[in-house]
Amino acid sequence: MNIHVAGENALIVYVGDQVSPEVTQNILHLCQQLRPYVGRELIDLVPSYASVLVIFDPLKIDHLAVRKWIRFAYESHFNSHSDDQRRLVRLPVYYAGPDLQRVAEHKSLSSDEVVERHSSQSYQVYAIGFAPGFAYLGELDESLVMPRLDTPRKRVPKGAVAIADRQTAVYPKQSPGGWNLIGYCPIPMFEPEEQPPMPVQSGDLVQFYAIDEQTFFDMGGELPKGEIA
Repeated sequence: MNIHVAGENALIVYVGDQVSPEVTQNILHLCQQLRPYVGRELIDLVPSYASVLVIFDPLKIDHLAVRKWIRFAYESHFNSHSDDQRRLVRLPVYYAGPDLQRVAEHKSLSSDEVVERHSSQSYQVYAIGFAPGFAYLGELDESLVMPRLDTPRKRVPKGAVAIADRQTAVYPKQSPGGWNLIGYCPIPMFEPEEQPPMPVQSGDLVQFYAIDEQTFFDMGGELPKGEIA
């Protein structure tokens, strides 16, 4: 673990130099230990793939004290012997995305095989970013690894389930995007009026499961109207 100054009111903690489930778990534990202090001396915690940005109130606490907190919180993880407490969140997917067939042909698979491989494993939530509710999930099976689109779409519909490189995600709202769209999820990924506003958080495990079109509509899903640009 390395701690660096990120500003007069922030430290950035590098927990590892590569993305892995173990690094994500260490980040999750560090945030869990520090979270009770947010709203007091700490202003916010921003976890990412291999780091955590710790923002604090410099009128209440200084860099040195926050460093001590961080080291104590981090080391307590290795002095405990708790079991894996990651949540498993299951998300339904109607696999009818506009890129499903192209992905299947590119990988010399059938569409059903793409669906089976995408839904047969769980994915770690590595980070939340790009847009509120956009969770970066990994790592995708090697047989489904796809490059991003050469030209991003201007409007990816809300709920689109996508893959790119070794990651998969659900678009929480309509936005530009360059990932390959293979399906649609009817579960809202960001509702600011709800508590919690997201069904997943960093450190969770996510597993997708296939549903048919009628079930998708019964669960409140909406398909995009017209061709996706």
